[in-house]
Amino acid sequence: MRLCTHVNAANATAENGHVSHDGSGAHAGERAEWGPLGADHSFALCLTHDVDRPYKTYQSLYYAVKHRDPDQFRDWWRGENPYWQFEHVMQLEDELGVRSSFNILNEQRLLRDKPIREWFSIDNWKLYAGRYSLDDPAIVDVIHDLDAGGWEIALHGSYDSYDDRERLRHEKETLERVVGHPITGGRQHYLNLNVPRTWKHHRAIGLQYDTTLGSNDSYGFQYGYGPYRPFDDAFVVFPLTVMEFTLPNVCTDPEGAWRELERLLEEARDHHAVMTALWHPRYFSDEHANYADLYYRLVERALEMDAWVGPPGELYASLDHPPDAAAQPAGLRQRRHA
Repeated sequence: MRLCTHVNAANATAENGHVSHDGSGAHAGERAEWGPLGADHSFALCLTHDVDRPYKTYQSLYYAVKHRDPDQFRDWWRGENPYWQFEHVMQLEDELGVRSSFNILNEQRLLRDKPIREWFSIDNWKLYAGRYSLDDPAIVDVIHDLDAGGWEIALHGSYDSYDDRERLRHEKETLERVVGHPITGGRQHYLNLNVPRTWKHHRAIGLQYDTTLGSNDSYGFQYGYGPYRPFDDAFVVFPLTVMEFTLPNVCTDPEGAWRELERLLEEARDHHAVMTALWHPRYFSDEHANYADLYYRLVERALEMDAWVGPPGELYASLDHPPDAAAQPAGLRQRRHA
C-alpha cells in the first residue's frame, strides 16, 4: 500500500502527520501481520542503537559550564571515556540471550567538509564536532567484534544524507568495506526524513528497510502497529516506537518511566505489533541514571510476554516478501547466542 503523506526535511514526527499502513495512524482493534515469526510470538520488539558519539570530547566543557558542575571534567582528568559502552551493551544482551542492531554513523567534518561560512554556527559545531571516524582502529575492531558476535551492523545516515543519494551511497559502501558484507538497512541521523524521497534513495542504493519514521519528543504507535511497504515491493519501513530520552523523568522517577514502557509492551501484545526501540549507547553509562536498567527490564519483560526480540534486519529477512522481492542479501546472519 502506498504511503502518500509527505514529511519535509528535518524530523518526521507526529506533528507532521500520522502515517501508518493506510496513512492515518494506529487504530483500535488493529492487528498487525508480519510474517511467519508472527505465528509463534505475541508481538515483536526490534532493538536498535544509534552510535552517535562513542567518545566524550567537548561535552565535558559544555556540561561543566551549562550545569556549573566541575565534576564534568573528572573523566577528562582520569583519561576515561564514559560514552564507550559497546562491551556493556554486548554483555547485557548476552545475559538476556538477544541481539540488536548498531547503526553506524559516518558524519561529515565541519572544518574539512563544510564551507567556511558554516564554521561560525554553534548548531554546526554541535552537529559535526566530536564525531568518530571509520578509520579509527578501535571503531573498526568493535564493529568486527559486534558482527562476529551476531549483532547487526546497520547504517546511520549522516545529517544531510536524507536528501543526498550519492552521499548516502558513499556512506553505505564505506561501512560495507569495514564490515565486509552488504548492509541491509538502518536509520537516518536526527530522524531526518523526506517522505517518500529518502526511502527512494534507500531503495536505490540497495537498502531494504528503514527505521527512521518516528519522533524525538514523543513515543507510541502513532505510525501504526506493523511494518509496511511504501512502494508495494520488498522495501519495508519499521516505524520507531520509543527513543530512550523521550520517556518522562527517567532520572527522578524511573518507576513512572517503566510504567510507560510496560504500557507500550502491553499495547504491542494486544495488537500483535512490531515495536521498535532505540537506546543510544551513551545512555548505558552511569552519567544517565536508570536508562540501562530500564532497557534490561524492557527486554526481559518482552521475552516473558512471548515476544520475538532481535534486530530489524533479522525480522526483515523473515517476512513474506512480494514474489519479485530480491533475495536475502549475502552476509545477513541469523542470531547467535552466547
